[in-house]
Amino acid sequence: MSEDLVIRLRWQAEACLNNGSPLYAHLCACLADDVEARGPSAGLLRPAAGRAFPSLGLLAAVHRLALKGEAPDVARHYPSTGGDGDHTRAWQAVRAVLADRADALHGAALETPQTNEVGRSASLVGGFLTVAAEHHKPLRVLEVGASAGLNLRFDGYRYEQRRSGCGPVESPLVMRDLWPDAIPPFDAPLEVIDRRGCDLRPIDPTSVDGQLTLLGAVWPDQLDRIARLRTALEVAARFPVDIDRADVAEWLVARLAAPTPGVATVVFHSLVWPFLPDETRDAFMTTLARAGSIASTKSPFAWLRLEPVMESAPDQLGELRLTTWPAGDERLLARCTFHYGPVRWL
Repeated sequence: MSEDLVIRLRWQAEACLNNGSPLYAHLCACLADDVEARGPSAGLLRPAAGRAFPSLGLLAAVHRLALKGEAPDVARHYPSTGGDGDHTRAWQAVRAVLADRADALHGAALETPQTNEVGRSASLVGGFLTVAAEHHKPLRVLEVGASAGLNLRFDGYRYEQRRSGCGPVESPLVMRDLWPDAIPPFDAPLEVIDRRGCDLRPIDPTSVDGQLTLLGAVWPDQLDRIARLRTALEVAARFPVDIDRADVAEWLVARLAAPTPGVATVVFHSLVWPFLPDETRDAFMTTLARAGSIASTKSPFAWLRLEPVMESAPDQLGELRLTTWPAGDERLLARCTFHYGPVRWL
């Protein structure tokens, strides 16, 4: 089991480097070395040995301690807390926290990362615009694995490419110049009349505790992501969204039991699939198939997802795919990342 864990940690180090976090690449590599040496991280990470991203929950918990001022030595070297970004000293400080705060960090590795990366809205918005353009109906959007619901507020952000754009011009969060090849249908009549999400552990983005959890899940040397998240939290404060504490499959069954005439229903998710148990995936697909079978031109149904091309890809390339009913057609809309652009619109 330790050998498999070490392999996954080294894979994750490469993934972090390819996704713009040299600090987390270094920390994941050091965690791998520490597990091999049976250091303090070995016992904390062993419960997550079979997970695709075994260290993210643990590193998020350490980052949260630094943000709260409870890990000052870590904070001295994390850019997110004004630190110097020294990778070697950051690891020394993190290792000390893992050793000294093992009881407080027990179980952290098993927590699903609550990143709720708002930059994914730059990819997802193209899918919503496509549904709106093709069906000429207002949208009912349902997000599974919604976390704090920041991407449920996708139409509260502004998107711009050259002279085209959509979203409120007064929005403080603007996503600009991310579509180098082609542009989604920014001129589609986008109207969301109903939105809701579910998560096993929903986060309140208006609370201090919820904001610390979200910020802790962002990689501490990616200051642009942190700034974008803080801006999204400003939007969330005046844009209420309901997130239910519920299992994905059970929640969807209740909401897709009957068609909704005059509305296009869109179920969506982003970087959720790798974290779902097989039985949940099977139940999810069964529910989607039933919802598709009762869809019609008067009550169209769509499944939009931003997920990995393949779970073993260290560069974490994502694909934005859309399936629409009643026809049941599936399309690849874009190739993108899981953080923030570029979006290769197809």
